[in-house]
Amino acid sequence: MAEARGLSGNGVALRGPYISMITNHTTNLLIRGGMLFAVGVFLALVLNLLQVQRNVTLFPPDVISSVFSSAWWVPPCCGTASALIGLLYPCIDRHLGEPHKLKREWSSVMRCVAVFVGINHASAKVDFANNVQLSLTLAALSVGLWWTFDRSRSGFGMGVAVALLATLATQLLVYNGVFQYTSPDFLYIRSWLPCIFFAGVITMGNIGRQLALYECKFVQEKIHQD
Repeated sequence: MAEARGLSGNGVALRGPYISMITNHTTNLLIRGGMLFAVGVFLALVLNLLQVQRNVTLFPPDVISSVFSSAWWVPPCCGTASALIGLLYPCIDRHLGEPHKLKREWSSVMRCVAVFVGINHASAKVDFANNVQLSLTLAALSVGLWWTFDRSRSGFGMGVAVALLATLATQLLVYNGVFQYTSPDFLYIRSWLPCIFFAGVITMGNIGRQLALYECKFVQEKIHQD
């Protein structure tokens, strides 16, 4: 009986740190999701402003409701997608047993964001002879972004999958008259759009990985302290 009570007592003693760890993980998950959402909203506002100013995308006047000349639903959708991608990236890495160890520092992440913004800038402002040349150039830049800052199979696979799904969703939105692209050459959109989605997935994935790395360091330090 004494031994049983001792085991029970140990169980209760261990339960407190266990519950505390779960609570901390949930809190950190919410914080990471909120930060990723905020970054996604900010990038959506800035990049969509660039596209609208260059008349790459056109929104009907009745749906333009923000100071950045963007439809109200664009930033929340991009923020939600950014949060999901940034949270899924580390989970997929752990599931595949493929820990990401390439350039794990914030300076690399910031360079990745800068290249992503540059790719968007090129899609809106750089004049090419035709859309095919522009699409091939942006495709090469997007793959180069993955090779420089990611190089993981999970990152490439998720980038391709999300790019295809996002392109299909955009086709449906344009088909239903929510907005439109000037000079569409790939059904209702521009052929370079999947490259932008792919580069965006790689960028948000790298931000999510870096945030997850800090959570792992925090948990390990807490375990050592306990």
